[in-house]
Amino acid sequence: MRQRLLSIFGGSVGNLIEWYDFYIYSAFSLYFAKAFFPSDNPLVEQLNSAGVFALGFLIRPIGGWLMGLYADLRGRRAALSLSVFLMCLGSLVIAVCPTYAQVGVLAPSVLLLARLLQGLSLGGEYGTSATYLSEVATSRHRGFYSSFQYVTLIMGQLLATVTLLVLQRLVLTREQLEAWGWRIPFVCGAALAVVGFFMRRNMVETEAFQATAAKKATHQPMSELLRHPKEIALVVGLTMGGTLAFYTYTVYMPKFLVNTVGLSRDQATLISVASLFFYMLLQPVLGLLSDKVGRRPVLMGFGVLGTLCTVPLLTALTQARDAFTAFLLVMAALVIVSGYTSINAVVKAELFPANIRALGVGLPYALTVSLFGGSAEYVGTWLKLSGHESWFFWYVTGCIFCSLLVYSLMRDTQRHHRFD
Repeated sequence: MRQRLLSIFGGSVGNLIEWYDFYIYSAFSLYFAKAFFPSDNPLVEQLNSAGVFALGFLIRPIGGWLMGLYADLRGRRAALSLSVFLMCLGSLVIAVCPTYAQVGVLAPSVLLLARLLQGLSLGGEYGTSATYLSEVATSRHRGFYSSFQYVTLIMGQLLATVTLLVLQRLVLTREQLEAWGWRIPFVCGAALAVVGFFMRRNMVETEAFQATAAKKATHQPMSELLRHPKEIALVVGLTMGGTLAFYTYTVYMPKFLVNTVGLSRDQATLISVASLFFYMLLQPVLGLLSDKVGRRPVLMGFGVLGTLCTVPLLTALTQARDAFTAFLLVMAALVIVSGYTSINAVVKAELFPANIRALGVGLPYALTVSLFGGSAEYVGTWLKLSGHESWFFWYVTGCIFCSLLVYSLMRDTQRHHRFD
């Protein structure tokens, strides 16, 4: 048990660092967008910044494919170590990247290159991390242990937002943040990633991988994966609505609160910090619940409530005139989304056998997140700029409904899994 807990801690802390590095781009884009995409219209600057954010997601399927292959052939520990190294490199490049005023169009090109490196890293991180945490967990508490993937994912996002809040309120002025202060969190992220790399090098390999390692000589992961088309389709279907909702209420929400609701940047940051903290605490609670009642009822709860409540919640947010009301509405939405985020990793891991588990979880998930999650901020900003922001609310609702159809038809993976 002690070794299991140490392994879960090592994998989780590395996951936290990776997501912190990735999310500081979104958290600080309000300040550095002008440095790379100068324009007279702040919304256009944000649109260009969101476009680079989305491109970082588009390369994630390649990361999911390469890291998944590597994890299934060489081990979960080796893949997780490589993943955090690439994230470190990407953060370091952004930290020292010259601005548009200094080198012209080369600046956004270097920024894009760094985001592609981070996208490769994160594309491989999810599938390998989900596989590792699921395999080191006990069978009776697999949902509970696996929920810590999103605990640390949210904690990384929360740490990025807290970093922004501290710099906003206590350390730097807005002018200093826009001039050079936005580089500080990327330097910190690169340093933390070095720590994460050495922590992961000392993790133990999972027994599930070791049990299949002897069979790897003639193993063809992609050929084996293609023998599971139903499971691939299930990963895509159950991910689509959940990932779009997650990125809408976390990554895109601070911009939504500023540009649509009309709150200040400081108020939007405070709301993000408070809501993410309570949202983080919900993950192990619902993960434990799924160990008691099954995965499918928890997913169904998200699907039904998300379909019915998304448009009313987002519409009410547009009419909110104070920070506390906005916080309550965002928190209500995140309670609903927890039905997906708390257990989605373990559900996907339970669909595949050990010899292709990291690839089976990582590749279709990364494809789906690239199309729906990574584009959420861009689509929301573009529809607002075109004067049809309410269409975005219905778009999110439609995707959640599609996932609800998948939840209603799939078998409960807690009882029908591939871990034996």
